[in-house]
Amino acid sequence: MTNQATDMSVSLSALISRAERAGKGAPPVERWNPDFCGDIDMVIRSDGTWIYQGTPIRREALKRLFSSVLRKDEDGRTYLVTPVEKLGITVEDAPFLAVEMSREERVGDKVLTFRTDVGDVVEAGAEQPLRFAAETEAFRPYLLVRGRLEAALTRALAIDLADLVEEDERGFFVMSSGARFDLPTGVA
Repeated sequence: MTNQATDMSVSLSALISRAERAGKGAPPVERWNPDFCGDIDMVIRSDGTWIYQGTPIRREALKRLFSSVLRKDEDGRTYLVTPVEKLGITVEDAPFLAVEMSREERVGDKVLTFRTDVGDVVEAGAEQPLRFAAETEAFRPYLLVRGRLEAALTRALAIDLADLVEEDERGFFVMSSGARFDLPTGVA
């Protein structure tokens, strides 16, 4: 193991320790501005698998812990962030998967609520919008979870959401919490 790899392992251990001491709830990573400490060998695959140094992270508690200190910056990169360090990681698509959806009526509005693979519960609306990938003709929805971090809907959930697509003179759309989310032309 090289010194840099050793340093990253120590840094990752310190990150885990600080995050565990921080307690429950999402830490205020958007307010932290630590120095960049380099990239670590961590990948979040498009299927939701988290990989560290080539090995899948199987402990859900550890995955949730890492997800609580995840941040996507304006540069488009995703980082693990604590008050004292910022470590770059690789994300193939979206860092989270939306794995469950519920639909209810509230004061005449449809409200879509999603649960992610790391336990976040998010109501789609103006503050946490749905978006639909425009780069393909496939129906690929995403949900803003927090900051700039999104969850890709699983294929099964995307099919369930497709059943809720409406159409009017402006095109195809989905409604939630009084907000309208238009599908790109050619995606429906």
